[in-house]
Amino acid sequence: MNKRIPEYPVHELLLNRWSPRAMSGEPVSHNELMSLFEAAKWAPSSYNNQPWRFIYVTKDMEQWQQFFDLLDPFNENWAGPAWALIVVLSRKNFEYNDEPSKTCSYDVGAACQNLALQGHASNLVIHAIEGFDYDKARSELSISDEYNIEVMFSVGKPGKVEDLPESLQKREIYSDRKKLQELVFKGKMP
Repeated sequence: MNKRIPEYPVHELLLNRWSPRAMSGEPVSHNELMSLFEAAKWAPSSYNNQPWRFIYVTKDMEQWQQFFDLLDPFNENWAGPAWALIVVLSRKNFEYNDEPSKTCSYDVGAACQNLALQGHASNLVIHAIEGFDYDKARSELSISDEYNIEVMFSVGKPGKVEDLPESLQKREIYSDRKKLQELVFKGKMP
């Protein structure tokens, strides 16, 4: 693995979290899975609205294939050894007044980051997936229009890189990040 070098000091947990794909297929315990959701629960949110919702399935549940079939072919290619798949939703409106929340996706992103960091700290593979059928997920998982479908996660125990399709093996490394000067601007956009 290549080593990430930050421009400024950051906590090791943030620096070393990444999104591998290699999973062993071993079971993830109920407690390990619930710890991910517990971590997500403690994320900050506007008006303490907590708009995040998670629909999950584990490999030993009869709905596994239904969730797996939502994935596009590229993601089906590597996600088979996952133990859990999670569809992440955001409630569009505040609960206290039913008015639209402009930050619901932002709030859910914070919850997802907590989930990912807890997974990393627990030595689990947590990989966010954008490539799946959102319309089919809405229909098959009975998701009402009051929710945005944000992302899907695969969850598993670490596996061997050699077990991934050959085309993905060389991508199973820490990715670098853009320089701060490309992301942070003082006073206004250039």
